[in-house]
Amino acid sequence: MTETADPPPSSDDVRESRQRAGRAIRDLSHAFIGRHASVEQIDRLSEVLEGITAELWPQDHRSRFDAFDRERDIDYPQGRFTHDFDDRPVSGTASPYGLDLELHRVGDEIEALVTLRSAHEGAPGRSHGGVVAALFDDVFGFVLGVIKQSAFTGELTIRYHAATPLFSELACRVRFDHQDGRKIYLVGELTERSSGNLIATAKATFIAVDPEMFARLTAERPPPPDESSSPTA
Repeated sequence: MTETADPPPSSDDVRESRQRAGRAIRDLSHAFIGRHASVEQIDRLSEVLEGITAELWPQDHRSRFDAFDRERDIDYPQGRFTHDFDDRPVSGTASPYGLDLELHRVGDEIEALVTLRSAHEGAPGRSHGGVVAALFDDVFGFVLGVIKQSAFTGELTIRYHAATPLFSELACRVRFDHQDGRKIYLVGELTERSSGNLIATAKATFIAVDPEMFARLTAERPPPPDESSSPTA
C-alpha cells in the first residue's frame, strides 16, 4: 500500500466533497450524543458506518504534509479568513473533530468564534475542559502564521474561570507575547459573546523549528501502519 498526497487544491470537487463529509460526520456526532435513538436506528447506523469504513481501509494512505506545508506560507488577511489545511483537527473544515470555527485576524491577533455543541459536553450543559484546551492550542497556531515562524507546542496552560457553556457563541482571542531564543510565548482568552463573561485564559510556550529540518525529519518517518488490522478497526 502506498502513501499519496491529495489532488492539488484546484481539484475543487474532491475538496468540497471532503468538506461536506467532514461536516456530516460532525453533525452525526452531535445528533448521536444529543438525541435518543432506537436500537434499530443505532444498529443501522453501525452497519452503514462499518460498511463505508471497510471500503476506505484498502485505499492508499493519504499524506497531509503538502497541505500542512502550504499553510505555513499563507498570509492571513485582516478580517475573516479561511485556510487550506482542511484536515487540521480543530479548525479543519474536513476534520471529523472540527469545531466549525469562524476565523478572524484583528491586527496581529487571531479571533475564533465558536459554538460548542452536544458532542463537546463534559459536565451536563458544559463543555469538556479538554475541548477548550484543544481550541486554544489550534488557534495559537494561527499566530505562528502571523509572525511567520514554524514551531510546535512545548507547554500549554489553561486557567478555567467559569464553566464553558454549550450552544452559546464564544470568542477565543489569542496573540504573540514575546520571544526568548527558540521559545515563543503566546497568550489568549475565551469569553462568552452574549454576556462578555471570561471563561478561560491561556498561555503557551511554542518551540521554534527550522522548516527544512522539519520536512526532512517528516520524510524520514516510517509509513503509517495498516490500521485495518488493528483491534479497533
